[in-house]
Amino acid sequence: MLTPIDAIHPHELPRALQQLLGRNQADAAVTLPRRRFLKLAGAGGLALGAFPHLASAQAAAGSESASALKPTEQPSAFVQIAPNGEVTVTINRLEFGQGVQTALPMILAEELDADWSRVRSRHGSNDGAYVDPRFGMHLTGGSNSIKHSFLQYRELGARARAMLLAAAAARWNVDVSRLRTESGRVIGPNGRQLGYGELADAAMALPVPQQVKLKDPKEFRLIGRPTNRLDARAKSSGRQDFGIDIQRPGQLTAVVAHPPVFGARLAALDDSAARAIKGVKAVLRVPTDRGGEGVAVIADGYWPARQGRAALQLQWDSSAVEKVDSVRQLAQYRELAGQPGPRQFDADMAPLASAPRQIEAEFVFPYLAHAPMEPLNCTVALSDAGAELWLGTQFPGVDGMAAARVLGLKPEQVKVNVQMAGGGFGRRGVPSSDYVVEACAIAKAARSAGLNAPLRMIWSREDDIQGGYYRPMHLHRARIGFDERGQVLAWDHVLVGQSITAGTFFEGAMTKNGIDATAIEGMREPYALPMRLTVHHPKLNVPVLWWRSVGSTHTAFVMETLIDEIARATKQDPVAYRLRLFGEQHPRHRAALQLAVDQSGYGKKTLASGRAWGVAVHESFESVVAYVVEASVKDGQPVLHRATAGVHCNLVVNPRTVEAQVQGAALMGLSMCLPGAAITLKDGVVEQSNFSDFVLPRISDMPEIAVHIVPSAEPPTGMGEPGLPPLAPAFANALAQLTGKPLRELPFKLA
Repeated sequence: MLTPIDAIHPHELPRALQQLLGRNQADAAVTLPRRRFLKLAGAGGLALGAFPHLASAQAAAGSESASALKPTEQPSAFVQIAPNGEVTVTINRLEFGQGVQTALPMILAEELDADWSRVRSRHGSNDGAYVDPRFGMHLTGGSNSIKHSFLQYRELGARARAMLLAAAAARWNVDVSRLRTESGRVIGPNGRQLGYGELADAAMALPVPQQVKLKDPKEFRLIGRPTNRLDARAKSSGRQDFGIDIQRPGQLTAVVAHPPVFGARLAALDDSAARAIKGVKAVLRVPTDRGGEGVAVIADGYWPARQGRAALQLQWDSSAVEKVDSVRQLAQYRELAGQPGPRQFDADMAPLASAPRQIEAEFVFPYLAHAPMEPLNCTVALSDAGAELWLGTQFPGVDGMAAARVLGLKPEQVKVNVQMAGGGFGRRGVPSSDYVVEACAIAKAARSAGLNAPLRMIWSREDDIQGGYYRPMHLHRARIGFDERGQVLAWDHVLVGQSITAGTFFEGAMTKNGIDATAIEGMREPYALPMRLTVHHPKLNVPVLWWRSVGSTHTAFVMETLIDEIARATKQDPVAYRLRLFGEQHPRHRAALQLAVDQSGYGKKTLASGRAWGVAVHESFESVVAYVVEASVKDGQPVLHRATAGVHCNLVVNPRTVEAQVQGAALMGLSMCLPGAAITLKDGVVEQSNFSDFVLPRISDMPEIAVHIVPSAEPPTGMGEPGLPPLAPAFANALAQLTGKPLRELPFKLA
């Protein structure tokens, strides 16, 4: 069951919310403490100064006058009203399943007083208007879309509405105070009405108001109401176009033979058989990511290009690059865990030796592929004036600048047209812009070879799974001392894993004292524990990247299974134990957990024979999600039957989006648990290549999921990722209840 915003009585709205929702965008650019900034930036945020041309554009806008509106505040870039009254809202994010193509228009349409049945949505570009208004860069990540653009889109809608009212007042020669708006129309004295479409041209020619009055939240008619997604019909009927579907006149298609070991180069190439295949236009040696070299086969369609690649005779030279092997890597990590290293927390460990109860644990987490439904792709069209790109990207500004560097152009000569993407989970937001750079290098080489046509590069499923940029492999070690009441006296913890920000433009802001903030997010929180946390970041020849919920993918599992283990060891109910540890400091955690407990029937309902409860709660991206699950073991395999979620994400724009995000995140969290859900390497080569050997959950694995939302009127927090981290530990805790053995590894190994 979902709790809409209209369940909140007006008198419950706090004054702080009224003030926040009513102030202008300049006031909203609050100074963030470093710790909160790191959490916000974890999956794709950074300060403005990292990108010179964006920074200078923002500086220029701010220097005109103290009251000048920025491009991000101009309705003309975001709202187009057709003569028939249809309203098209441009979104400043990538829609790749999280629901922003509906939620952002809902926010704008709320203040615009638009007729929702006539509202449409479209993606933006790398234009400066579409940067994140807080971070000053183009990004979709860190579950920031609604959180950062809530006030922005409200003010955009309010400004457009004020301009429509002014245009109507001028046409009727009446005071604007005598007018009101409703469902896409301006209503005047004596019942006179004008549709927004009739006023749009005149309204958009008027000055944009600096200050606007926003609605009182109790007047919301869209925000907080369960609303069907604008893209649902097209996607469910197969009519939705994605980046991979781009078709430009005369377009050619390229596929690339990548080196089997990251960074390897060609030793020999025989392309005669490939060139003989009908439809193949060219075979070109091209640079690939991490200093490697590959072979691009260009043809008049995907299938001849794929056949041409299969016909290549290739010999590779990997002598100059490291060949990572998963077995050796684990041994290396274990050795490293025993060595001194930088520390994040450094509590006194003296009580550990005399603690009456102790736990020693080692956890292992493998590399994980993003494996989106739509493989990576990028279409490039070159001209004498510049370049135009079409792709589903989380970083259109970063990718546009990377394309400019490869093509020898100025950033303003590259236009990035953001397309609908079929998933991504972080893989379409890469600081290196690896696949975009690759596509541009192929387009440039093809043009030099006389192929002056738009070029679409497509990765196959095998390319996608073997192409790198994985969730890093991690090893955790913990030694915990506690008393008979479960009071933790000392917690000595070591974490080993690659840094995802090392060598990127995020490193300076997010790596301090040699510790990548994304690797440790969620450690110790929300429990006030005396912890010593030592961190090692080895460097290996495996590209790594954020994966949905970033560091919380492993830290939540470690923290929540160990907390549960302490509760079991001291014969305490795991829910009661957590509530005691929260104290009065974490009301949102308490509310989310209590809601999940109450709605699941935990402690009251009798479970079927062979089933057990499992509980976990975790905060990520400023939202808290708690799960209470029912699980069993059947024929030696873990089975998840039911999951009840309690969610605290503050004010909810679209409850159906939150429900869908939690359902999808829970399923992705389940994917980490299933045998076969791991990326492994042998002698530098990734051993998995497709869904036959990189397991994803099937419909038969999907449990019943109920999502319940804690009512709140506080400003929205993120929901794209927080539903994932607590699922696996809740499942593991249920299995531990059944087997008596704690699970220390993902995917699960019950034997």
